[in-house]
Amino acid sequence: MEEKGSQSLEYFVKREVLDELCLDEVAQKGTWSTKPTLGDRVKDSLRCSVPRLKHILLTWIPVLSWLPRYSIRENALGDLISGCSVGIMHLPQGMAYALLASLRPVYGLYTSLFPVLVYFIFGTSRHISIGTFAVISIMVGSVTERLAPDSNFIVNGTNGTETVDIDTRDAYRVQVACALTVLAGLFQILLGVVRFGFVVTYLSEPLIRGYTTGSACHVCVSQLKYLFGVSPSRFTGPLSLVYTVLEICSLLPQTQVPELVVSLVALAVLIVVKEINDCYRQKLPLPIPIELIVVIAATVITHFCDLPSKYNIDVVGEIPSGLKAPSAPDTTFFSSVIGDAFAVAIVGFAINISLGKTFGLKYGYKVDSNQELVAVGLSNTIGGFFHCYCVTSSLSRSLVQESTGGKTQVAGVISSIIVLITVLKIGPLFEDLPKAVLSTIVFVNLKGMFKQFMDVPLLWKTNKVDLLVWLVTFISTVVLNLDMGLAVAIAFSMLTFIFRTQLPRYSILGNLPGTELYLDTDTYKEVKEIPGIKIFRSSATIYYTNAEMFLDTLQEKSGIEIGKLLSAKKKRDAKQKRKQEKEKKKTKKEAKKQESQMNIENISERTKGERNGTSVAFSMTETATDGLHKGQVNLAYQPDITMSDSDSDAGYDHITEFSGHGDEAKEQACDSGTHSIILDISTTSFVDTVTVKTLKNIFRDFGQVDLDICLAGCQACVVEQLEAADFFSASIPKTRLFITVHDAVLYILKKRGKADFVLDVSRNTQM
Repeated sequence: MEEKGSQSLEYFVKREVLDELCLDEVAQKGTWSTKPTLGDRVKDSLRCSVPRLKHILLTWIPVLSWLPRYSIRENALGDLISGCSVGIMHLPQGMAYALLASLRPVYGLYTSLFPVLVYFIFGTSRHISIGTFAVISIMVGSVTERLAPDSNFIVNGTNGTETVDIDTRDAYRVQVACALTVLAGLFQILLGVVRFGFVVTYLSEPLIRGYTTGSACHVCVSQLKYLFGVSPSRFTGPLSLVYTVLEICSLLPQTQVPELVVSLVALAVLIVVKEINDCYRQKLPLPIPIELIVVIAATVITHFCDLPSKYNIDVVGEIPSGLKAPSAPDTTFFSSVIGDAFAVAIVGFAINISLGKTFGLKYGYKVDSNQELVAVGLSNTIGGFFHCYCVTSSLSRSLVQESTGGKTQVAGVISSIIVLITVLKIGPLFEDLPKAVLSTIVFVNLKGMFKQFMDVPLLWKTNKVDLLVWLVTFISTVVLNLDMGLAVAIAFSMLTFIFRTQLPRYSILGNLPGTELYLDTDTYKEVKEIPGIKIFRSSATIYYTNAEMFLDTLQEKSGIEIGKLLSAKKKRDAKQKRKQEKEKKKTKKEAKKQESQMNIENISERTKGERNGTSVAFSMTETATDGLHKGQVNLAYQPDITMSDSDSDAGYDHITEFSGHGDEAKEQACDSGTHSIILDISTTSFVDTVTVKTLKNIFRDFGQVDLDICLAGCQACVVEQLEAADFFSASIPKTRLFITVHDAVLYILKKRGKADFVLDVSRNTQM
């Protein structure tokens, strides 16, 4: 019923046709500016007051704005349950993801502790869980293994064999990871302070999802060695993933069967229970903490069955209890990791803000992208001093924190307390945990990323350009590695944007009968072109990259090739000039001939005069008088006729001749009867110097072949830019600029004297 009612609605508009000058008068356009001047803004920024100081503190330290109003009755229970659930997830994930970063598991626990507390103070999202994440961990691991490979720490053993000094290697890798983390954090803080949070808008969702999917492949391959119990060589650079897979395949005959059995059993249990959690998440008060259960069970079985000594199963090893004293990172590594640090900073922030804004939209609160940069940057910078590596939000933990009733970041503090207790007291109990079990935890948590392969058929149906971005990002990440893959993905994404603006859709518009609507004639069957008027529109802003294409397509769509018309006009002018020259020569020749005849007559008269005396003088006088009135008329004006550069007569002759061929010129210019062109530039949001010159050339060239040009739909900012560029002049007045296409059409039809058609176009509009 509602739809039928809306179809019967009608509206009637009666107003004058408005060009830009009329609009300025009717709407009383003002020249004032509501924006404060630069001096006022500087003064305002330097002004100090208690309210301003309070606003600054609440902006930079968001916890001060919401914690004093924290409702224990409404939020405490949900945050407590959520914090415990997330804290239990932090333990196995922290240890497992530390292996991805090529660090000892305890550093994953440190990373799940200190950055969470920092984000609690400075973050603006209430639901995301900061800490270790697979993609960031693998990016850190690629740096630590590149700068600290096993080959740099080989020492001679007691029996003449070469072994790797694991303790020295791990300590060196920690220094590299901490330096990388601090530098990435400084990048994020700097970008946040200069309000550069909008940089994440250049990382589209298909790009992020394609990148995380490609990163998941790297994570997956990096864990295969733990599942099969093999030791492949370390590969770096492009195609390293392919080489690693080939190496592991060649080492499959050396698979450690006990480790493979442990991996398969743990993997089966994790998959089954996680599917149960997904199926019954509405009925279960808390998800079953299967990861922690598997970790505890595997540790107990391995310890009491003495699996490391009997079957040579690789375990976590020593986990020191207590916290390490903070230390400054080694700044000598900064020059070696600056590129990786920037990539980690951008990717970590992109993942963090995408999750944060998702929950913010769902629960109706604002997530400040600039403050998020500062918060994550401080988490990384401060965490780097406490032996943590780079952090971002985790999708799996964030979903658990939200689904178990978490309301605020107090849940993050509770999860940190659980991690702290583990680090201080319980950590050494996990020394016999098999690394294969941690690898299975990583595998299972990659499920969400691998589900992103379903984006491919969806994007194929919805947007093939986004599909291309997704595929290029995924392939470049897999083939070229994480850092170069990200650079290629961003560059390709920018190229797609450039090509979209360079290759817009151009349309010829027609009128929908009975309305003031003008639609694409190629899309809508019912629209009709206004006879004699071509309405041309571009779907994108006209600027220097597509201005030439705009002009070319205008000629193609309108059927008016301005170059040929101007050439034809020049040929006609040259032909007319040659004709004038011939006429001048002919006139001059006739004048000379007449002069010679007069001379002959004068001689004959003189002879008669000598014979007749005084009658000769009378005859000569009479002849001279007659000559003044007859033959000497042409001689008097001869200089003006022979002047080729005359501004008066020659110009007049040229105009007269052109007007004589006016109908022919119009016929050639407008085979379809076109006499006016309307450029709908409502989609243009700015104009540059190239656009201004292009529009001026259109007015000039089309005007020379007697075609009227009008502009329609200019935004106010575009009009101001045109005025600043001196676009308007006596040849291009503001009266050629109309508010809507309909105004321009009515003006042209009235100018052409087609009042009956005007009434037909502007009749009452029904909706």
